[in-house]
Amino acid sequence: MTKKILVTGADGFIGSHLTEALVRAGHDVRAFVLYNSFNSWGWLDHCGKDVAGKFEVHTGDVRDPFGVREAAKGCDVILHLAALIAIPYSYHSPAAYVETNINGTLNVLQAARDLGIRRVVHTSTSEVYGTAIFVPITEEHPLQGQSPYSATKIGADQIALSFHRSFGLDVTVCRPFNTYGPRQSARAVIPTIITQILSGKSSIHLGALSPTRDFNYVADTVRGFMAMMDAPVAGEVVNFGSNYEISVGETARLIAEVIGRDIEITTDERRLRPEKSEVERLWADNTRARELAGWTPAYGGRDGFARGLAETVAWFSDPRNLAAYKADIYNL
Repeated sequence: MTKKILVTGADGFIGSHLTEALVRAGHDVRAFVLYNSFNSWGWLDHCGKDVAGKFEVHTGDVRDPFGVREAAKGCDVILHLAALIAIPYSYHSPAAYVETNINGTLNVLQAARDLGIRRVVHTSTSEVYGTAIFVPITEEHPLQGQSPYSATKIGADQIALSFHRSFGLDVTVCRPFNTYGPRQSARAVIPTIITQILSGKSSIHLGALSPTRDFNYVADTVRGFMAMMDAPVAGEVVNFGSNYEISVGETARLIAEVIGRDIEITTDERRLRPEKSEVERLWADNTRARELAGWTPAYGGRDGFARGLAETVAWFSDPRNLAAYKADIYNL
């Protein structure tokens, strides 16, 4: 059934892919993008030709409750993705993360409550689990704020769930593990590796190589959000992950294999997290997503990861896309 959907953070990596998918599915989409004097809509300026002009754009700032309320008017569902996400940047600007991730989420929830929005899907992150105490990580895993970023996301998640428990607001917490794919910022490890290799570097600069991650291709994450709109998951937290664990070092070697280059890896001290802040292991249990929302990853396992990497490399290999990245500069 067609819905009027507000997507916050629609100008970002996942948000732009989600906006496109919703439009293609026939929904009436209002894209909430960060106001700026350049009138840029972020990645939505580069959306597919079949989607361009078929969604509404509302510029504003999730930190402003008045603008958020205006954007939410007339909507059935809010998919809340707007957030500050870079972990290194959160070390020296933590107040910005509190204002955006916690207060911004509160603004979305309060608007939804006041306006009678049918459902809010709030975006969490696997970083809230910290280094795995047990694997695979279920939604019952303890929460550990190992960075200001993850601490604010824990706070935002709990605020969201409190509105369900306190006021009966239909809220679901979507917890994607490490999403990757076309358009992702170079502050993430996979674009960092790809852009360095495609820029002709044979010595790749990275941080810690031993931590493991459960990488989730962006198309799978988008399907997860769409599944959450109608699934019987009010008040639930649901992981979206591929249920496949791989180290950062192995990931770099697999990317080099996909591209067809030989590389050496150099540890860049600037890219290392503080020792107690590094999340050493992430590996998702996606059972609940399958049982409650009917979601399974199309890019699961090593073979699926290799397919997702090939599609990501193909996008970055377009000179127009690669030119948007500064491969020789460490991106906080």
